[in-house]
Amino acid sequence: MPPPPRTVVITVPTLILTLSGAAIFLFFLISSLSYPPPSTCTCSTTKPVDSSPSSSLKERISASVEDIEWVKKQIEVNGLRMQDNVLRKGINPRTRAQQLQDLIQYKGISHYEEEEAKNHTSFPCPGELLVEEHHSNYGEPWAGGRDVFEFLAENSHIAPESRVLEIGCGTLRVGLHFIQYLKPEHFHCLERDELSLMAALRYELPSHGLLQKRPLILKGEDMDFTRFGSGFTYDLIYASAVFLHMPDKLVWVGLERLVDRLKPLDGRIFVSHNVKFCSRLGGDECSRRLKSLGLEYMGKHTHDSLLFNHYEIWFEFRRFKV
Repeated sequence: MPPPPRTVVITVPTLILTLSGAAIFLFFLISSLSYPPPSTCTCSTTKPVDSSPSSSLKERISASVEDIEWVKKQIEVNGLRMQDNVLRKGINPRTRAQQLQDLIQYKGISHYEEEEAKNHTSFPCPGELLVEEHHSNYGEPWAGGRDVFEFLAENSHIAPESRVLEIGCGTLRVGLHFIQYLKPEHFHCLERDELSLMAALRYELPSHGLLQKRPLILKGEDMDFTRFGSGFTYDLIYASAVFLHMPDKLVWVGLERLVDRLKPLDGRIFVSHNVKFCSRLGGDECSRRLKSLGLEYMGKHTHDSLLFNHYEIWFEFRRFKV
């Protein structure tokens, strides 16, 4: 007679535990089927920014038509009109001559006396410069310097890293704008007039916050450029109404010394008003002389002033020999 079959007895706690485990398993199984697996790609979905020079707009130098229309609108909206040229009412309206006399006689509205004055003014400036008398030394408005800068910078394709040399920068009527635009130490100037140099170094640079730009401004009248150093070439060399007052022979000496300092092909020399130092030789001889130096005449230009009825003539040259 066979033995009776064995029975499996499952207790209630065991049954509950088993069912709970099955429920948890089914929950995770269903969850894993309901949602897609997380992506393992760590690539950014943001479009990368192109920081190359071609991707950004080049900074404009001269005012656009839209800029001029905007400022005209501001004048119209505010109902402004130019009044007669008389002294305005104010705290102390003075002409430049009166300002200078006040500085000499009273030293200013509020000032330190005697030895105490030395402790508060880091770089004392002569009164003649403070009242900007040198701004009237050019026979035309000081604002014309901006016109010259815009013309030269745009026609020479100047960038902040370019190097510029001005022959006869005077009181920096034009040079201020180049110094502000260029990288530090990239503007050089040769100037012979001491008063102009004083105005440039003691007033214009400090008052415009440009001392940190460290332009190299040297006194000289012999067209000696060796003091400017070596190991670089200029993108632009210009002379505004300077060659007019120099002997032709000295101009040619200067050009001969400058050729090797001008960037080949892309660099430019601009001379304003006329080129009589060359034309007095005659057309053929002028061309031959330029060619012997490695220079090529590129043409004549005129540019208009933004603020007053005036135009200027410029003659362009380049170095064609590498």
